[in-house]
Amino acid sequence: MQRSREEVSIKIFLSEIHKVDDSILDEYISHWKEYNIPKKTIMTAPGETERFFYYVQEGIQKSYYLNEDKQHVIAFAYSPSFSGIPESFFTQTPSRYFLETITDSKFLRIPFERHQQLMQKFREVETLFRKTTEFFLTGVIQRHHELMAFDIETRFKTFVKRSPHLLNMVSQKDLASYLRMDSTNFSKLMNSVHI
Repeated sequence: MQRSREEVSIKIFLSEIHKVDDSILDEYISHWKEYNIPKKTIMTAPGETERFFYYVQEGIQKSYYLNEDKQHVIAFAYSPSFSGIPESFFTQTPSRYFLETITDSKFLRIPFERHQQLMQKFREVETLFRKTTEFFLTGVIQRHHELMAFDIETRFKTFVKRSPHLLNMVSQKDLASYLRMDSTNFSKLMNSVHI
């Protein structure tokens, strides 16, 4: 069977999380459908329940809280990775924050009901998403540690080491918000820290 470039990409990505039998993984991936959305589009807003889980093929998205009209960026998503509001999707409860595209974005996505059916049908798919949830949790704890324990320069250097490509793709305002610093300090660090 001839697979599209998109199917090959998601298959490699999922296989790196947990090895699943080829025929099962192919069936699972066949339920992910292409979805394109323009930049600066709110995909999910507070109070809405995330109905889909997304795999990013192209583009960048951000999730953020709004407090007194100020955005507090929680995370960025870009290829190859998942996107969406994971806790809203997994628990089918209303989101507490926004998911918005920064650039034109191209995804594969699967609806919650189909995802649940496939997890019930295939134990390997359920294991795959248990491991996915573990990765999310590990990432959240790591980010919490960085925000609580690191000064702004260490936060900046850690971020640049992990995601240097975002410096040219995301606004300084969004990056400063993500790193919990004001834009002036971010700008100073950009000019003073060797990247």
